[in-house]
Amino acid sequence: MEPDHGHEYFINRAIEMGAEDAKLLAPKDEVFTGSWVRLKCQFGCGGYGERLTCPPYSPTPQETRKVLDEYESGILVHFPSEENNLKELMADLEREAFLSGYYKSFALAAGPCNFCEECNLEECKHPHKARPSMEACGIDVYKTARNAGYHIEVVKNHKQSQDYFGLLLLE
Repeated sequence: MEPDHGHEYFINRAIEMGAEDAKLLAPKDEVFTGSWVRLKCQFGCGGYGERLTCPPYSPTPQETRKVLDEYESGILVHFPSEENNLKELMADLEREAFLSGYYKSFALAAGPCNFCEECNLEECKHPHKARPSMEACGIDVYKTARNAGYHIEVVKNHKQSQDYFGLLLLE
């Protein structure tokens, strides 16, 4: 049975919901993973190990690569800031895609989960919307975004604007 909506629909939905842009890509060939990415979480993020959506609880880069290879298509969603609550938006897109017939749909967001003030690390209180970030799963967001044509640079101070990305896997 064919899904109710095509990929273009979800690209437009992402933009309607607050994203700046979204692009179709092939996860097998256009989403890049690296073992080094999780090191940045472990030795660069003060929240390492404090959320079930973060390492060491999130999928490893090797597990993520296997999952990405099971999808023919994905939508890389670009946000100019985190003000749009991209974590909730990505979860909403995943749900809409699932209900549309993409039964394997899965979303990845950016940054640590913020649905609870403090994660209990035993059982997620928001499993319907808490999703790991791309980087927590070992996705090289810089290489993936640049390959998709986005200009993304390392933020050197708190005054610089940041780019955020989510990934909606569709099948």
